[in-house]
Amino acid sequence: MSQIAPDAPAPLDIASRLLHRDGMMLVIDKPAGLAVHKGPKGGETLADHLDALRFGLPAAPELAHRLDKDTSGCLVLGRHRKALAELGRAFADGSVGKTYVAVVRGVPAQEVGRIELKLAKRSPTRGWWMQVDPRGQEAITEWRLLAAGEGLAVLALSPLTGRTHQLRVHLDAIGHPILGDSIYGGASRLPGGPVLHLHSRRVVVPQKKGRAPVDVSAPLPAHMRATLERAGFAVAALEAAADAASFTRGEGSASRP
Repeated sequence: MSQIAPDAPAPLDIASRLLHRDGMMLVIDKPAGLAVHKGPKGGETLADHLDALRFGLPAAPELAHRLDKDTSGCLVLGRHRKALAELGRAFADGSVGKTYVAVVRGVPAQEVGRIELKLAKRSPTRGWWMQVDPRGQEAITEWRLLAAGEGLAVLALSPLTGRTHQLRVHLDAIGHPILGDSIYGGASRLPGGPVLHLHSRRVVVPQKKGRAPVDVSAPLPAHMRATLERAGFAVAALEAAADAASFTRGEGSASRP
């Protein structure tokens, strides 16, 4: 019998993933699997779609911070040079609130925790691959347990620093790697393997002149929702609990969690 070729994936409609828009910034819900910059292997990146987010301005918006290719959720873009400078300072000084949701293997013994483990590159040839190293850069992560069951736990996380792959390395280091992590958690790297269960759920960006902060949340992606629903968790309740979690505001440069 002849085989039917699978349908090609639908083109990404980046405008449909817009969560917030004002004169200074945009917040989009970045899909998992989309890199924000060109890499050595090429392929589609977020940069290919930014021109569709000009909304009348002469230039496309640019990244105010970064998310790893396999991490989904809230990503902040600056709409012009002044906005990028202000947003860059806010991310660098730790005044932007960031909440992530992760599904991890195993259940932590405590309900809250703080991880303080310095990080450094594994080697000059490993690109973004990182490891715990006492000679590395300071890296601090706070976490709260939202739910547990079926050998899995759902955590709300806040990186108080912004080191490369910080959340992924930190959680693996304490014995609770993120589900679907093919670099640090031992998941398969073959095509069709599990997808990283790490999502940038919420960003809170301070504003000047007494204005209320920009507070934006992104819904959990389909692959995480499916995992949580199979395990019997109520997704909406977990999203609400993550949004209600409070964390220390930290200092550090914004990079790739």
